[in-house]
Amino acid sequence: MFLSKVFERFVSKSPVSVMLRGALEYAFPPECLDKLFRRHAVQQYEDALLFSTVVEVLGLAVTGTRKSVNAAYLASKEQVQVSAAALYDKLQGVEPQVSQALVRESAARLRPVVTKMRGQAKPLMPGYRTLILDGSHWAATERRIKETRRLHGVPLPGQALVLLDPQTRLMLDVFPCEDAYAQERELLGEVTATLRPHDLLIADRNFCTTQFLFDIRDKKAFFVIRQHASTLSKKRLVGQRRRVGETETGVVYEQILETRRRRNGEDEVFSLRRITIDLFEPTVNGDTQIHLVTNLPPKIDALQVAELYLNRWTIENAFQELGQALASEINTLCYPKAALLAFCVAVATYNMLSTIKAAIRVAHRDPALLTELSGYYLAEELAATYGGMVIAIEPEQWTRSFAALSVDEMATVLLELASHVEVDRFRKRHRGPKKPQPPRQGGYPNKHVSTARLLAQRKSPMTA
Repeated sequence: MFLSKVFERFVSKSPVSVMLRGALEYAFPPECLDKLFRRHAVQQYEDALLFSTVVEVLGLAVTGTRKSVNAAYLASKEQVQVSAAALYDKLQGVEPQVSQALVRESAARLRPVVTKMRGQAKPLMPGYRTLILDGSHWAATERRIKETRRLHGVPLPGQALVLLDPQTRLMLDVFPCEDAYAQERELLGEVTATLRPHDLLIADRNFCTTQFLFDIRDKKAFFVIRQHASTLSKKRLVGQRRRVGETETGVVYEQILETRRRRNGEDEVFSLRRITIDLFEPTVNGDTQIHLVTNLPPKIDALQVAELYLNRWTIENAFQELGQALASEINTLCYPKAALLAFCVAVATYNMLSTIKAAIRVAHRDPALLTELSGYYLAEELAATYGGMVIAIEPEQWTRSFAALSVDEMATVLLELASHVEVDRFRKRHRGPKKPQPPRQGGYPNKHVSTARLLAQRKSPMTA
């Protein structure tokens, strides 16, 4: 690439910011986003405000470059060329399938790059495409909608299910729901429709329903799902439970469990393997046992199944990063479609950060960085530098440098940029165990105290 002096300075001082802007230009050049909108939108039409511009403005708020959507609008007013009201109207009307397509496109574009860089982790189960499923329920918004202003209850804008690929750390798909009160299980049919033969789905007990397990099997796919106490119909344990061995967390047992569904007037039986872990220490909810159900073949032993389920924390860490490092839930976006779009822009940005992390791991030849790189510190660097960099470097240079790159070229460029990253700046800081809180004293719980006087007493304890 031909780089200007200003560009080279940002490469030297903040290569992470250059990598993100390059990944954005590569994965989502404006014409690509606008074609995506035209392909998936049904009711909303394209007008003076292009979808690519909406995503770019929202991205400034999601990454923390601007503190709010309105601040992002004001910073981009010359480019947006419509009123703030028109921007919010557009946000409120973006259909869920358009937002979903944004996430799918980001994963489809970036996954080959991660693979080319050899930045993926070892497969959790060789021979299977492993996927982790979980739900995200969005926090309450402000009461900006008229109907919510007189209510005691806080307004909730919606929820979504997310599929994570633990090997590439990319979120592959989002299944949105505008109704925050809807059961997550209502979305499981959409999840099943995306599964392929030999997929392996890992999920928590909320997704353990008879119909879902049968549907996964019918797709010639596999699952490791924690058993729910009451959602499997006509379940029956068969034979004796046998002890298999121990993991770091507990003693492992296995037994056959049958569940049934009614089909074409007859009961259809599904024989599952039930893996039980008697925990050495209770969970935070006080559970002393965990039951897992799976249709994996017996050659994959129960200890492997138990270890597989323990990897479900990967998606919980990803959600934590979405909330802490990126503004995936913007409380001023009260309309469900706008909240959903913000969440999906954050997920697409998370995928770009995952690609950047993969490049840094490979460039510095340190596999431990798979878990040691902090998304929070990376996002903090972006928030501090990104806005000024975009102003300093003309959009045309970003387009020339990244938009038309092949997968091989993009992988090479990211690895070169990653070699300039000072890794220690972005490592996680591990704190020690929390100290127990001492008993409190001095006045009533809601009484104010002067911090200055407390510190003065520390210096002169005789005056206490």
